[in-house]
Amino acid sequence: MDICLSNKKILVTGGAGFIGSNLCEALLEKKNKVVCLDNFATGKKENITPLLKNPDFQFIQGDIRNLNDCKKAVKGMDYVLHQAALGSVPRSIKDPVTSNDVNISGFLNMLIASRDEKVKRFVYAASSSTYGDSVTLPKIEDEIGKPLSPYAITKYVNELYADVFSKTYGIETIGLRYFNVFGRKQDPNGAYAAVIPKFVSLFMKGESPVINGDGEFSRDFTYVDNVIQANLLALIVDKDKAVNTVYNVAYGERNTLNELVRYLKEHLSEFDSKIKNIKVTYGPNRLGDIPHSLASVEKARKLLNYQPEFSLKEGLKKAVKWYWKNL
Repeated sequence: MDICLSNKKILVTGGAGFIGSNLCEALLEKKNKVVCLDNFATGKKENITPLLKNPDFQFIQGDIRNLNDCKKAVKGMDYVLHQAALGSVPRSIKDPVTSNDVNISGFLNMLIASRDEKVKRFVYAASSSTYGDSVTLPKIEDEIGKPLSPYAITKYVNELYADVFSKTYGIETIGLRYFNVFGRKQDPNGAYAAVIPKFVSLFMKGESPVINGDGEFSRDFTYVDNVIQANLLALIVDKDKAVNTVYNVAYGERNTLNELVRYLKEHLSEFDSKIKNIKVTYGPNRLGDIPHSLASVEKARKLLNYQPEFSLKEGLKKAVKWYWKNL
């Protein structure tokens, strides 16, 4: 999809992270001036190293928990794409205080800095975890349940703060509820690595991944290019009909973890035929996990003109190729 967005000044918080660095690249390709704010808590210097020689790219090492860092980064910006957060349900269960500080206090700092600088629009990464214990499928933006983890609470509070700031101060906000995003640059290492890069890395080493539960839990896995499209559309959409609300960002299809493993083995065995014979092992269900997740993307289709282009299988083919070259 060709999205007309150029010659703008755009701040990407968490811009050295997985999604943030991909957004920085996409914005620079469209000839925008991009500022990246990151403290490398989960982001990586190598994600933005190729961008540092671009005169339209500026990196600021700072922390969204520091209001002065936020104000410095926002200065002169037209738009903010707020991606900075501490992700992971298990991380938030182990350390709820830090998740709260980063995801709520940091979010509030960014809203204040954006309000004071009078940025045109504040687009932020929301989360499918906000649906909590709701069993309704597909997930529709106006129907949520009770949060199941500290992380989910923080992401819901973000939506509440954004709504209040829109109504109270007139700042335009759009929240994008990401569903299980995957793709190039997603880190396979660490205690809280996402399932797809972690499984890819293990298969490439000839090791057996562990599935939490029986593998029949399902997710609406979303390739990163679909997420980039949604963010760019959120920046340009007509404010009269589509701002100060939240949208699901997903493909709109669910796959079980067993299906995911089958696709991974299929794609990876093109590079190493031995991978197709690696068995997976099964462990206990993970605390805070919901059994099934599937998004309705009709609201985003209608109001943002969102047209997700990559299914799980199509996205995995691209992601696996990237990992094979870069891991």
